[in-house]
Amino acid sequence: MRDLEIYRTRLQARKAELDERLHKIEDRLDDTPDPDVEERAVEREDDEMLEGLGNAGKQELQKIENALGRMENGTYGVCISCGEDISEARLDIVAYATKCKHCM
Repeated sequence: MRDLEIYRTRLQARKAELDERLHKIEDRLDDTPDPDVEERAVEREDDEMLEGLGNAGKQELQKIENALGRMENGTYGVCISCGEDISEARLDIVAYATKCKHCM
């Protein structure tokens, strides 16, 4: 496997990106509602979409944290199902992958 630092750097960069995005979503959701009833309805729809994006971001953030933890304990890049190495090609696409392509 390639140097773990490549994947660590990639994961940490994505983590920083997600942190920034989640803070922007939280700030947007904390905005004062528009006094106009029709505008509030549109805002509610937007808020629901933002909450969905926020939840997806939080899930990805947790996967990244888990991957960084696996790096620390020496199990990064090992399939949790069969114990074989996860291919570099797969990790290049999904750096926090927990299963090889055969077990997916």
